[in-house]
Amino acid sequence: MANLTGWRSWAGALKNEPPKNPWGGGSGSGGDKGGGGDNGNGGGGPRNPWSLPPSGGKRPGRGAASTIDDLFQRARRGGGPGMPGIPQGARFWGAILGALILGWIAFTSIHSIGPQERAVVQTLGRFSGTLEPGWRFTLPAPLSVVETVDVQAIRDEKFPESDRENLMLTGDQNIVDLAYLVQWKVRSPSDYVFQVKNPRDTVRDTAETAMRAVVANATLNDTITSGRAKIEAEVIQLMQKILDEYGSGIIIQSVSIQKAAAPQAVDEEFKQVTAAQQQAQAAKNNANAYAQQVLAAAQGEAAEFDKIYEQYKLAPEVTRRRLYYETMEQVLSKTNKTVVEAPGVTPYLPLPSLSRSAAPAPDKPAQGAAR
Repeated sequence: MANLTGWRSWAGALKNEPPKNPWGGGSGSGGDKGGGGDNGNGGGGPRNPWSLPPSGGKRPGRGAASTIDDLFQRARRGGGPGMPGIPQGARFWGAILGALILGWIAFTSIHSIGPQERAVVQTLGRFSGTLEPGWRFTLPAPLSVVETVDVQAIRDEKFPESDRENLMLTGDQNIVDLAYLVQWKVRSPSDYVFQVKNPRDTVRDTAETAMRAVVANATLNDTITSGRAKIEAEVIQLMQKILDEYGSGIIIQSVSIQKAAAPQAVDEEFKQVTAAQQQAQAAKNNANAYAQQVLAAAQGEAAEFDKIYEQYKLAPEVTRRRLYYETMEQVLSKTNKTVVEAPGVTPYLPLPSLSRSAAPAPDKPAQGAAR
């Protein structure tokens, strides 16, 4: 209501201000009369703006400021009686301070927790609970401090972080260059926040310790070839055991060996050794296959002999003659034969073939015949 009264007073002051023409101060009654007067000396006509005013030849001083100038000066000073200006002094700063306090309370008391997140709350420096997903409310800071943790994100740790070698000693006193990947996530937000100062460094140190301990009990061939799955499982088990002892609130998802090779200095020699081992294994596999074939053939012959023996017990003479004929057939089918008939029987002689085989070769001319 006071502001409305101030605006009305200001409008009244503007309304009571006498009208002025561009050639100086004067009432509007004679501004259009009397023609153009010379140099503004006429009483009722418009005055020359470059001539002195009729009040003694002096221009008005600073004390003759208009009502509009007074109003603007009041506004610059923060308002005055009846002027709707800005609040002055303590009222103004109190309003600003109150707005800041309300904004701070709203900003630090209302929390939006995502579906994959959990929030750990500390009240007066002590753990007071965990907030589930959704809109949650707590005491304003610094009474309550809220820290949000993503419990579903899978975090990856690569060993080594750069392309340098990561040498480890195996159980058979060999050196292997090993590169592997560890994946982990948060299981308990409160333990993750309070029990471990640097969770990522703790996971990396634990993984390095567990991998070296497991590889130290394995051979080089197991590390490089068929023993990787066993090593990975043992590393996961050992890492989880160490982290649980720390109360870290971390669970290991997987360990994957991505590279297992000899050091670069002996890489070529190691490849040659590996190739020789592969050739030896191939020869061993071929020998085993041949042994299986021979064994199967012998077992088949033994089974056949058992069947023949059953027949021999039923008819010995017939079976004996049959075996003789079959054996002679197998033997004679692979050799040259000469048949001699009994006395008194004229044998059949293949004369054409004998004549061809007995025909002498043509004599070679003597060396001196041409002479």
